Amino acid sequence: MHAFDVLGDPVRRRILELLADGERTSGALSEVIRAEFGISQPGVSQHLKVLRENGFATVRPEGARRLYAVNSESLRDIDVWLDRFRRLWAPRLDALATELARGRRKRRLRDAAAHESGTETTETTEST
Repeated sequence: MHAFDVLGDPVRRRILELLADGERTSGALSEVIRAEFGISQPGVSQHLKVLRENGFATVRPEGARRLYAVNSESLRDIDVWLDRFRRLWAPRLDALATELARGRRKRRLRDAAAHESGTETTETTEST
């Protein structure tokens, strides 16, 4: 199964989000997923199996419990694949960060000037 087929499922993505915070038992994962998606425990187990078999999750027994964790190596593989596309959005995000910084600077200067003159400023939306 291709990585994006695995991650294309909202239940599996949610499981990985939960595991990103640390190891969880299959019971704890099932409880959250059943509450959020209305899926039975066997259904959650199937999603865990897909994640495990495709290298996105690891499992280790601890007594009678099974602890699941994210396998970061598979996520690194996706990151490498996505790296080819970052050049498409990185300049736009950089430009957005610049514009946001300009707006913050402009507001600080305006607020400082108003404070010095003793007048209050009102929030206005300016178009550039």
